Amino acid sequence: MVYERTGNRTVDDAAARALRGERLDRTDGLALLAQPVEALAAAADAVREAFGDGTVDACSIMNAKAGNCAEDCGFCAQSAHFDAGIDAHDFLDPEEILAAAERAERDGAQRFGIVVAEKGVSKERRPEEWADVIEAIRLVRDETSVEVDASLGILTEEKAHVLADEGVGHYNHNVETSPRYFPEIVGTHDFEDRVKTLEVAKAAGMDLCAGVILGMGEAPTDRVDAAVALQEIGVSSLPINVLNPIPGTPLGERLGGSAAITTEEIVRTVAVYRLLHPHARVRLTGGREVNLAADEQHLPFEAGADGILTGDYLTTEGQSPGDDIRTIERAGLRPNAAVNEFDPAAVKARDAPDGND
Repeated sequence: MVYERTGNRTVDDAAARALRGERLDRTDGLALLAQPVEALAAAADAVREAFGDGTVDACSIMNAKAGNCAEDCGFCAQSAHFDAGIDAHDFLDPEEILAAAERAERDGAQRFGIVVAEKGVSKERRPEEWADVIEAIRLVRDETSVEVDASLGILTEEKAHVLADEGVGHYNHNVETSPRYFPEIVGTHDFEDRVKTLEVAKAAGMDLCAGVILGMGEAPTDRVDAAVALQEIGVSSLPINVLNPIPGTPLGERLGGSAAITTEEIVRTVAVYRLLHPHARVRLTGGREVNLAADEQHLPFEAGADGILTGDYLTTEGQSPGDDIRTIERAGLRPNAAVNEFDPAAVKARDAPDGND
């Protein structure tokens, strides 16, 4: 494609280098973050168009085991260290997980993630739970068209190879923020613990889904440093969450009801992440509904985002899949149907308030 220059030398030079296949670095990221958001968005959208397929890929997740987690992540309502008032439950019946995957399939998801809230599923201490995990993976793999992903905490090499052999496509393990800021958010494990699990998953043959949470009080430089760390790790799906401060969690108490980030900063950061990760699915995920107005949600998709988490989140509700499709189309893109062929018009009609769209 012919790149239409924005007139901003810093942005145009970075975009041209990304389009030539050059990898941008931390210095580039910091320089880009200081540029006008309009130029950044236009350049990031051009890079997305050059390397993407004009679609937004939708994934969905299931909180298969909720609450009572021993880790102390300051944003998480599922930590046993905090009283956020969520309903905890053990690992769900695999048939219940299959039912959720079938709903996600009808909603237009291309992949479905099985998520547990704990440091890691123990094959040795809780073999029955591990067996249920594997059964759930097999059911989703065999009974639906969606790709099955997993987010099961810390991995050993043995468990990673089992998951890969069972057909898990992506392993999710977010880095959350920069190495510098990570200790301000989590005290029971460190940044390198997360990197190690991602390396183990990748070595076993799974693709990586790893990203960040914006608006936790981090500096703009932390956002760039997290993106650079993800470059080193090598991710194919990069979820960008925006903090939804939950009452009872440390960040919920510290920040009140809103994340420490503006709409412009969200769009700017998405654009920079696209330029630093030209080939990844840059996925707008949790917290977008509470941090972006309904008439703003399309903006990140006009600034390089090409993935979305549809449906409900782990402990909070999301908006309807029909509204997600409307957001995608407002940005001039279309839902991905490469894995799961579905009818977007039917999903929108079903989710419209009056049954019509």
